[in-house]
Amino acid sequence: MSTQTVATPNWMTYADKAINGELITMEEGLALLNADNDEVLPILQAAFKVRKHYYGKKVKLNMIINAKSGLCPEDCGYCSQSIVSTAPVKKYSMLDKETLLAGAREAMNRKAGTYCIVASGKGPTDKELDQVVEAVKEIRDTMQLKICACLGILKDGQAERLAEAGVHRYNHNINTSRANYDSITTTHTYDQRVETVKKAKAMGMSPCSGVIIGMGESQQEIIEMGYQLREIDADSIPVNFLNAIPGTPLENQGRTEPLYALKVLALFRFINPSKEIRVAGGREVNLRTLQPMALYAVNSVFVGDYLTTEGQDVSLDHKMIEDLGFEIELNALEDSCCSTESSTEECVSQ
Repeated sequence: MSTQTVATPNWMTYADKAINGELITMEEGLALLNADNDEVLPILQAAFKVRKHYYGKKVKLNMIINAKSGLCPEDCGYCSQSIVSTAPVKKYSMLDKETLLAGAREAMNRKAGTYCIVASGKGPTDKELDQVVEAVKEIRDTMQLKICACLGILKDGQAERLAEAGVHRYNHNINTSRANYDSITTTHTYDQRVETVKKAKAMGMSPCSGVIIGMGESQQEIIEMGYQLREIDADSIPVNFLNAIPGTPLENQGRTEPLYALKVLALFRFINPSKEIRVAGGREVNLRTLQPMALYAVNSVFVGDYLTTEGQDVSLDHKMIEDLGFEIELNALEDSCCSTESSTEECVSQ
C-alpha cells in the first residue's frame, strides 16, 4: 500500500502573492504553520523578499514607558497588572510630565524612533489624559520622536485630544482571536478593541494593533488574526509571544517553540506585507538564541524593558542589528508611515 507524498509548497510564491497584493489562503497559511522545521530557512528567505521590498534592511526601534502600573480593573489572563493577578508588580498612578519627558530622552539615547506611552486600566480619566497631552506637546516641541499612546478604550473626545496634541500612533491590540476572546478576558469585548483602533484612525492617528501568540488559540485562529489586522488596516503590528508570568491565570501556559515563532512572524509578513511588523513582548524567552532570525521577517523591535518584564540589553539589540548587516532607522519623523494615508505604517501587553 503506497502513501501519497505531499509536495512542499514553493514559499517564494507566497512572497510573490504578497508583493502583488494577493492574500494567501487559509490552506496556504496552515501549510506554512505546519511546515517541517527544515523549511524554516526557505520560509524566512521568502518573507525577507517581502520585507526587503517594502523596508530594505532598515529596522525601526521602539521604546515603551509604563506610565501607569497596576491598579487595573480588567481581568486579562496574560497580564500581571490585572485585578486577578497576584504577581508582585509595582503599582503607581500616571507619571508626571517630567518623568514622561525623561523617558522620551532615554528613547532617543537608545536610538528609538518611536516612544510608546502605555498605561494600565480600561481607559484614561480626563485628568490622566491631561497629563499625557501636556507631556506629548512638549516632546513634540523639543524632540524628534514619533509618539505612540496606548491608554485603553477611549471615550468620546479623547482621541481628538490626543491627535491634536501630536500623538502619531494609537495602539490597542486585538490580542487574540474573536473565538478565543472570552477565555482571555470578560471585562471588555473584542469589538470594543477593534472600534477603539478605528476611532483613533478616524482622528488621524496611525492605527497600531497586534496579537499575543501562545494563549490557547488554534492555528486557524492565528491566521484569522492576521486577516483581521489586514481588514482593520493596522499600520503597525506588534507580534507578542506570551511570557507566562507567575501569579497570572496563564502562568502555566507553555512557551512558543522558537522555530514555530519564526513561522508565525513570516505568516504575518505574508498577510500584511507592507506594514510595520514588530517582534514584541516575549521575544527573548520564546525565540531565545534565534532572535536575530526574526529580523528577516519583521522590520521593527522594542528596545529595553517591557511593562513588567525585562527585555534584552539595548547594546545587544544594536549589535544584533549591526551583525546582520541591517541598519537602524533614525529619521523616524521623515518616514511617511506616520501618516494614516500611507500603506506602510500595548504596544505590548506583558
